[in-house]
Amino acid sequence: MADIAAVVFDVGNVLYHWTPRVLYERLIDDDRALDAFLRDVVTLDWHFQHDQGRPFAETSAELIARHPEHAALIRLWGEKFIDSVGPAVEGMPEIVLELHEGGIPLFAITNFSHEFWAPFHARESALFDPFRDIVVSGAEKLVKPDPAIYRLALERFGLSAEQALFIDDREENVLAAEAEGMRGHLFRDAATLRRELAELALLRSPTV
Repeated sequence: MADIAAVVFDVGNVLYHWTPRVLYERLIDDDRALDAFLRDVVTLDWHFQHDQGRPFAETSAELIARHPEHAALIRLWGEKFIDSVGPAVEGMPEIVLELHEGGIPLFAITNFSHEFWAPFHARESALFDPFRDIVVSGAEKLVKPDPAIYRLALERFGLSAEQALFIDDREENVLAAEAEGMRGHLFRDAATLRRELAELALLRSPTV
């Protein structure tokens, strides 16, 4: 196996905490009503359409037609989506900075709406500035774990698969990357990732 020469990150729940509950728990006081709204209305399957590149104007109109009583809350998904993205995952900004300062090229592949990505990326520019390129699924109309998005990313990044360590919190995405020849890391926490990066000589060994 070739030496790992670059690190490719996922974004949601690797670099940043993300859950729709963070947005709507501020707006729906009753826990059971909140659970029902997230389960039956603004579901993850519905949101996945944005990651695939569908515009929010279309998906929201369809959803409002099915749930007109929730029209105002559905519209807020588009207006305030950025508020559903929480703070950086503990320990990850430090890892990104150390890799960058060590001269390791950094990239990302994220399932993310192209409409929602621009304001989020601008808000978090301090963390993303070291990244040389980021493939956003909504812009490409390709989503993980479709093999095509990994091939597109590797070509754009100028990497062979064997040179890349891919980090994601979803096993199916990691397995798909490994099937393309990348080394995969199923993300659980920064400390575990740091140990593997040290084993690959990409970071200093963690302090005992």
